[in-house]
Amino acid sequence: MATTNKLPSRLHHTAYVAKNLEATRQFYEDVIGLPLMAAWCESDELFGAERTYCHLFFGLGDGSALAFFQFARPEDQALFGPKMPETPFHHVALKVDADVQKGIEQRLRAAGYTEPKMYVLEHGYCRSLYAVDPDGMIVEFTVDHPEVEQINATRRADAHAELKRWLAGEHRSNNMFR
Repeated sequence: MATTNKLPSRLHHTAYVAKNLEATRQFYEDVIGLPLMAAWCESDELFGAERTYCHLFFGLGDGSALAFFQFARPEDQALFGPKMPETPFHHVALKVDADVQKGIEQRLRAAGYTEPKMYVLEHGYCRSLYAVDPDGMIVEFTVDHPEVEQINATRRADAHAELKRWLAGEHRSNNMFR
């Protein structure tokens, strides 16, 4: 893909609504190990009403963050914080190395996490540890295959052809690493 456009440099943050910021803090800071970097308590005129909320940021290694809101008024919480869908296909994935993944897995187990609240999938091209946070959001901690650069180059080279094949109804797997 040739482009003259400059790409975004990294994710700044991704944000979600939490029911209980202390439970969220305990999970992400105490169990997962992400440092709480900021707590912004604010009131703004948003969507036709004054909204009061707290916004937490948990830091990642590249300077980006996972962020969570909790609203002061129950009606705002209900409006902006719908329940997370119960599906493993709606999640946030974070890149980690094997030691970090092992440490997270050990802390999750020590905190009482078992399947289905925590599980591992060997995708072949990566190993993924999944955990469900206090609000039902799935967080994936991914360790790339040692040959990730070669794997990514292969998928980059055939991405358009593979999408076209899939859309045409040819649904065979192209994962030769499983």
